[in-house]
Amino acid sequence: MELSLARLHFYQALQPDVINLAEAALYIAQEEYPQLEVASYLTMLDQMAAQVQLPSDRYPLKIIQAINRLLYEELGFSGNSQDYYDPRNSFLNDVLNRRTGIPITLSLIYLEIAQRLDFPMIGVGFPGHFLIRPDLEEIGIYVDCFERGEILFEQDCQARLQQLYELYGAEVKLEPRFFNPINPRQFLVRMLTNLKQIYLNQGEIGKCLAVVERILLVTPEALMELRDRGVLFYHLGCWNEARQDLNRYLLSDPDREDQAMIQNLLKKMDDQ
Repeated sequence: MELSLARLHFYQALQPDVINLAEAALYIAQEEYPQLEVASYLTMLDQMAAQVQLPSDRYPLKIIQAINRLLYEELGFSGNSQDYYDPRNSFLNDVLNRRTGIPITLSLIYLEIAQRLDFPMIGVGFPGHFLIRPDLEEIGIYVDCFERGEILFEQDCQARLQQLYELYGAEVKLEPRFFNPINPRQFLVRMLTNLKQIYLNQGEIGKCLAVVERILLVTPEALMELRDRGVLFYHLGCWNEARQDLNRYLLSDPDREDQAMIQNLLKKMDDQ
C-alpha cells in the first residue's frame, strides 16, 4: 500500500539505529496537521532545555528539580485531567503549544530536555500510567511527569498502581517487570496505542486505521494489529484489503481463539 507523505516521513524516522523520539512523534502528529513544521518544534525543545538552571554539582535529584521548576512553574505544563481523552494530548506539537498532555507525551518532553542536558533518562513500562527514571543503576527513583514531576520511590509506585486499579475492585501487586525500561519503538507503540483507543471510542474508523498502519510500520510482526487493520478495512468497505489482512492473520495460526469471528467476516464478504 502506498504511504501518505506523513507516514513516509514517519517510516523514515524509524530507520536510524538511534531513533529520535521527538522527531518520530512529530511525524505522527503530521498526519493530523499536514503543514506541521517538525524542525520548529525540535528547536522549541532546544530552547526549553537551554532555559534550565542547572545546579553546579549536577546531583540527579537537583537536576530533576531544576527541570521541574522550568516545566511546571515557569512554563506552566500540566497533566490534562479535565479532558484526558482529547486526541490533542497525544500530538507532541499540541502538547508543546497548549502545555498540557497525558503522561506519555509529557514524559517525552521531559526525556528530550534531559537528553539535551546530558542527563540520560528512560521510560519504564509501568502499567496504566507512564513513568520515567534517570538511566542510572540502583538509583531507585521515578518521575511522574503528569503530576508536575513528582518524585516516586518504589512504595509510592505500589500506591499509585493500586489507585489506578481500585476502580475495578482489583488488587495489583508490584512486579519487577513493571519497571523494565522500554526502547524507542515500544515507546512509539504505546503512544500510538493510546491514540488508537481514543479514535476507536470516538468512532473515528478512518483515523483509527491510520494509527494502526503506523503501529505496523513500527512493529510489522504485530499480528493483533494486522487483524485489527483487517477489521477496520472491513468496516470501511475496503474488502480486498480486509480479506488480505484477515487471511494472513488466520494463516499465522489457524487455531486462534477468534478464528470463528474472522471466518464469519470473510464469509460475509464472500456472500455479498
